[in-house]
Amino acid sequence: MKRLRWPSWMPIDPYILLLLGTVGLAALLPARGTAAEVASGASTAAIAFLFFLYGARLSTREALDGLKHWRLHVTVLACTFVVFPLLGLAARGLEPVFLSHSLYTGLLFLTLVPSTIQSSIAFTSMARGNVPAAICAGSFSSLAGIVITPLLAASLLGGSVGGFSADAVWKIVLQLLVPFVAGQLARRWIGDFVTRHKRILGLVDRASILLVVYVAFSEGMVRGIWSQVSPLRLGGLLVVEAVLLAVMLTLTWYGAKLLRFDRADRIAIQFAGSKKSLASGLPMASVLFGAEASLAVLPLMLFHQMQLMVCAVIAKRRSHDPEAAEVTERPDGGTRTAVGTGTHSA
Repeated sequence: MKRLRWPSWMPIDPYILLLLGTVGLAALLPARGTAAEVASGASTAAIAFLFFLYGARLSTREALDGLKHWRLHVTVLACTFVVFPLLGLAARGLEPVFLSHSLYTGLLFLTLVPSTIQSSIAFTSMARGNVPAAICAGSFSSLAGIVITPLLAASLLGGSVGGFSADAVWKIVLQLLVPFVAGQLARRWIGDFVTRHKRILGLVDRASILLVVYVAFSEGMVRGIWSQVSPLRLGGLLVVEAVLLAVMLTLTWYGAKLLRFDRADRIAIQFAGSKKSLASGLPMASVLFGAEASLAVLPLMLFHQMQLMVCAVIAKRRSHDPEAAEVTERPDGGTRTAVGTGTHSA
């Protein structure tokens, strides 16, 4: 039997539909009392297992090899953890006229989250860019974000959000970093198994995130947090996020050009440096924001879908660029292609 495929004309990621369905389920049947405690415990365990798998998947050898292209990785990390947060701070002027305090807090948190891995790789490959660099850049960003994101949140968000404290920062390091390190240590024994069953384990990843969403939005429904959001505010949030994404896509592309990266590297920088990870951001928000996590992750969920739709169009167009398959002659008689390597070696 042929595998069912999501129609190519459908602009919405099917996983986003599952996320929206989970939000709807939490609105209709939120977890309460003992059920909420059980769901919360299961969510905590799922998050720890999720980052254990991340650690088991990352090849230490690939990570060390990727360090050789350090200029690219420093550029991506600077976009993710410096430029993005500065833009988030600049958006403070939109509060409270354009954005409510809660939505602005979620927007600022969005700018602190690490970059994606899977979608950065997929779009870089589609656009014929430096795929190995995208793999390492996304992995380094996710690993660094386990420590950097809570520290940035501690300094920029302060104590204005429910459930946020220095203990929360320590808790997120224990809940995410320790399982990741454990996965790296266990890789020598389970690495082959994880590689062979990556499709099934990918479903475990997504199911874990759905559970986190259900717990966060259930708690928000029980506490009546959603009554604070109006359709007009949501519309304003979408406009702000569209501008934020456009600015980052422009800065990463032309900034990388000014830094004299070649086309393949610029593609990797643009896709890895302009996106934010839903998989990393949701678990962090559930720990940092407590009962207000549902509003805190709303900007991230909307931005996630927006970045997928926009980057899919950009990647498809870049794949048809005349220079995508350009091969130039080197002075020593060798050849260099703009596709895939992102280096100046033969």
